[in-house]
Amino acid sequence: MENQKTIVIAALVENKPGVLHSVANLFRRRNFNIESITVGHTEQKGITRMTITVSGDEKTLEQVTKQMNKLIDVIKVTSLEPENIVTRELALIKVSAPDAKTRSDIINCVEVFRGHIIDVSPETLMTEITGTPDKIEAFLNLMKPYGIMELARTGLTALSRGIKSIKIDE
Repeated sequence: MENQKTIVIAALVENKPGVLHSVANLFRRRNFNIESITVGHTEQKGITRMTITVSGDEKTLEQVTKQMNKLIDVIKVTSLEPENIVTRELALIKVSAPDAKTRSDIINCVEVFRGHIIDVSPETLMTEITGTPDKIEAFLNLMKPYGIMELARTGLTALSRGIKSIKIDE
């Protein structure tokens, strides 16, 4: 596709079985790849927030947002303005650390990135890094020479800055 851009969509949905499937199926039917999706409870009882990162051309992305709004269990959908949001992602990274010097080097990198060592074994260290996707990519690039044994990333989650928020109209 030409003029591809990445957008972050925030959706408030009913907290019940099958909603995630309906939303994912909508993207499948439109032949979109969801780059990341995070789902969790909100401050409102019975309401779940989905944060979906997807790439495509502007017209098609606009269609997907409109079609999401038509799904029965979707309460509200908005495309977040990239220049006006705070984004975070969590990564758990298990790295090979067979000796004291390697361990020390990895621990120093984790401290610089304001991460945490969350598990230690005789051969590995498991780290937790939270931040923007760029920060996580930079940390992963530092860890590659040590040997990344396992990686789990949550995907992007985001909120608008300031007073603006996605809420149910009351």
